[in-house]
Amino acid sequence: MNVIKIMPCLDMKNGRVVKGVHFVDIRDAGDPVENAAFYQKEGADELAMLDIAATVENRKTRLEWVRQVSAVITIPLTVGGGINSLEDIELVLGAGAGKVSMNSAAVKNPELVREAATKYGSDKITVAIDARRNKAMPSGFELVVAGGTTPVGKDAIAWAKQCQALGAGVILPTSMDGDGTLAGYDLEFTRAISDVVTVPVVASGGAGKLEHFYEAVAKGGASVVLAASVFHFRTFSIRQVKEYLRDKGLRVNL
Repeated sequence: MNVIKIMPCLDMKNGRVVKGVHFVDIRDAGDPVENAAFYQKEGADELAMLDIAATVENRKTRLEWVRQVSAVITIPLTVGGGINSLEDIELVLGAGAGKVSMNSAAVKNPELVREAATKYGSDKITVAIDARRNKAMPSGFELVVAGGTTPVGKDAIAWAKQCQALGAGVILPTSMDGDGTLAGYDLEFTRAISDVVTVPVVASGGAGKLEHFYEAVAKGGASVVLAASVFHFRTFSIRQVKEYLRDKGLRVNL
């Protein structure tokens, strides 16, 4: 059985950690450096930092944020938002990230995933997949890009398979229907992806109760569980989540 990893997520805007519902209704959630140091001390296995406005504002990830956060942690940091080229990846990894996460750029240019995996190794390349329900798609899930603002008419599950074939080492699916709602991960979407890929799947979007973390693994097939609101607003500590998962029979690093 895999060791299940807990991954807090810092959604960044204007130099602050923020959190929204369905990718909108944004509210402040503190300083990124303070949050990063706190989460490492609490026992986070990995950390994600997503520059949520980069693509919409048509700019690159702010490298100073990456440097500041990576300077206070030793756990792996995955950075996403506005990463559009091998040069961008080079700069983000050089600023201290352990992995990069691509979303819109990968959809626009799938070859970028292959080139990046070849150059830097699959373990450094995560593809984030945002989707929403659409009955017109074979799987029932349509890919959306640009921070969830633009549907692209492509089946999200087929895209996950393609990403693995291109060399992505991690798939990070987020359901637009569940993001920030605290109503639980979209287990149907997460499971649909974990059923068609063999690389680690990160459950994302909607954690609000301890059982949601367990369901992401037991029902969704995830091996990494990402959350933001419940950690930022101190609903649960990381240790609480890990002890709960351990008591449910899952392997965690305590």
